[in-house]
Parts: sequence; structure tokens; C-alpha cells
Amino acid sequence: MISNWLASALARRNIHYGWVMVGVTFLAALISAGTVGAPGVFIVPLQKEFGWSTAEISSALSIRFILFGLMAPFAAALMNRYGLRNVTLAAQLIVVSGLLASLFMTQVWQLMLLWGVVIGIGTGMTALVLGATIAARWFVARRGLVVGILTASVATGQLAFLPLLATITDHYGWRVALGLVCVVLGVAAFAVLLVMRDRPSDVGLRPFGDDGTAPLPSPPPAHAPILAAALGTLRDSSKSPAFWILFATFFVCGASTNGLVQVHLIPMCLDYGIPQVQAASLLAAMGIFDFFGTIVSGWLSDRYDNRYLLFWYYGLRGLSLIYLPFSDFTFYSLSLFAMFYGLDWIATVPPTVRLTAQRFGAERANLVFGWIFAGHQLGAGAAAFGAGLSRTIYQTYLPAFFIAGALCVIASLIVLAIARQQTQAEVKPAVKPAAA
Repeated sequence: MISNWLASALARRNIHYGWVMVGVTFLAALISAGTVGAPGVFIVPLQKEFGWSTAEISSALSIRFILFGLMAPFAAALMNRYGLRNVTLAAQLIVVSGLLASLFMTQVWQLMLLWGVVIGIGTGMTALVLGATIAARWFVARRGLVVGILTASVATGQLAFLPLLATITDHYGWRVALGLVCVVLGVAAFAVLLVMRDRPSDVGLRPFGDDGTAPLPSPPPAHAPILAAALGTLRDSSKSPAFWILFATFFVCGASTNGLVQVHLIPMCLDYGIPQVQAASLLAAMGIFDFFGTIVSGWLSDRYDNRYLLFWYYGLRGLSLIYLPFSDFTFYSLSLFAMFYGLDWIATVPPTVRLTAQRFGAERANLVFGWIFAGHQLGAGAAAFGAGLSRTIYQTYLPAFFIAGALCVIASLIVLAIARQQTQAEVKPAVKPAAA
């Protein structure tokens, strides 16, 4: 197999195959995330072609965000049972199918079905859970850095493709832009098929940074029911106050990023006379700053108290969101916002993943984080719909930005309530292995 040959070739150069997993996951997440971020470019073209209101389009995006999050814990269970490669390929097939079908939609219910339900389920089958699983299974050392790199790919992908998609949409229409997204998703799927593997043992290795000789713990039973694994984890983890604090703060994270800025910043800029391509470039700049900010956050999370990192991340994000409505929307003020906010776009993920792994164990981290990520997307869905409703009723997005900023400040305070000394796993296996 290509993966075994590649692992052997890299081992001779003292390179761990885990970094190949990071590379292919980075590519797949980057392109898949571009699918998640693309609808922000299409809001105005859809309004012009079909006459749909901002609230109607935002409703479809809210459904997608919510399903994107609610799928996360079940995606983790699917990965544990069917393997990373199979689940990732299935997710990409679902997304491409939904995008191709949406090229022919004419009714708003079709938008909600395809962009809401189908793409929400497809993108939710991997989401940030895939990166958390790669980091937990393939790495002992540098785990925070790996989470930072893979998280950066998700956030950067959601933003970096926007100028290209906006330009293609302006010149050729939104259908051609969606066709391009389908092509690059096919390229990512081919890379996943070639080199992605489930665990280090599949290529005869131990996790990166594990130099011991003791047998590795056995993976959870592959025959465990999907619903029992996911819901059992929720039942057990919900007994911990740390779970609810991380869930609540990640709800705020989703509301203040994906649901608000990613979806509504472009149409808000249009309200102030800023062209769509220029507004998309602003989001792309945020993606570039986020790429470095999130990787640095992963590096910091390996070295410092993750609670205090989250305190600063949420607090500074809240101040930047409160600042934006008071800016004059000039090139200088928007560039300042893009830099400051972009560095903090999704820097909260590495500390959150590390806190999850510390408190609930490496093998259960992806399932528990899946439920915490569900909170993230519930927040995103609420903000996507709420901001669209604000624009429809009040003809302005500003109330949504004030509320999101205030929630970030609150989140920065409650995260400090997580007990520092508590580091042992708190979740018991939801499904016990069968007796020998």
C-alpha cells in the first residue's frame, strides 16, 4: 500500500507519518471549510435572482450550522467504528452531491434542504472533530500545535476562498463558483483515499512523541452502537461542570465567528457601500491572520494555562466586535479590525481541545469534544438567524454585533471557573467492551 511504503520511506529520514496525516487532513479540511464559508458570498446574488429575503437565506444557513454541530459527536462515533478515511470520503461525497443538486434549485425550501440539511450533515461528519481525532490518536507530543494547525485550516478555508469565489460570482455567476468548489473537493477526496489511515499501528508506528515500549491501549470496540456511544458520552460528560463551561463558551465562540461575521459581514459591508469583492477580501485577510494566530495559540496551549488563554481570547474578541459598529468603515478601520479579529478568529479551539483531553481522556476526547462543538454550531446557527432577522426588521446588523461582543466578555469570565487541579478523565466508557 502507498501509505506503508511512504511510512517506511519517511522513517528512514526520521519523519513520522503523523505529519503526513496532518498534511492530508489540512488539505481536506481547508477545502471542505471553503464549502462552509461560500454561502456568505451568495446571499446577495440569490436575493437578486430569486427574490429571497435575508431572513429566509439565513434560515437555511442556520439549519446548516446547527446540523454541522449536532453531527459532530455522532461523527466521532462513526470515525471510531468505520475509520477516519471511510467517514471523510463519505462526507465529501455527500457535500458534492448537495452542491451539484443546488445548481438547479429554484425554491427556498430546496435551499433549506440542500444548503441546510444535506451540506450541514456532510460537513458535520468531519468538522473540527477530525482534527481533534488526528491529534489525540497520532500525537503525544506537540498535540496542541497539531490542533492549532488543523484548526487554522478550517477557519482559513472558510475565509481564504471568498475573494476568488466572489470574483467568479461577479463575472460568471454563483453556479460557476459552486462548480469550482466541487472540483477542488474531488481533489481533496483523492488525496484522502491515497494516504489517510486510522491509527499509527496501521503503518507499524507508535504515536509521535511516544518512545515507550509498553503495549498501547486497545481502541474502543468497533461494534459499539453509534447512538449508544455518542449519547452515552453526553450522559457521562454532562455530570461534569467543566463540560458545561466549555459547551457554553464554545456556543459564544460559534455565535461570534461563523454565525455572525462569516455569514453577515459581506452583506453588512454592502450596506455601507463597500463592494462585495472588497468585503470578501477583508474576510480573506482575517483568514490569513487567523492561520498564524491559531497555530501560535496551539503552541501557547502546550505551555501555558489554557483557562487564561481562553480568558484573553474571548475578552479581546468581544472588545473588537463592540468596536466595529463605532468604526467609520474606512479601509484603515476595517483593516485594523481584520488583523485584530483575525488573529483571534478561532484561536479558542486548541485550548478547548486540550482542556477536553485533560479532563475526559485522549480516547474519549473526540466524542466529548464533538458535543462541545455542537454547542459551537448551535451558537453559530442562532447568530446567523438572529443577525438576518435584525437586518430584516431593523434594517441594520449592529444590534447583533453588540450582543455578540457582550457574550464574549461574559465567556471570558466564566471560563476561569474550570478547576485547574482537575486533570484526570471524568468520563467512563459509555459502552463496555464485551467480556472475553
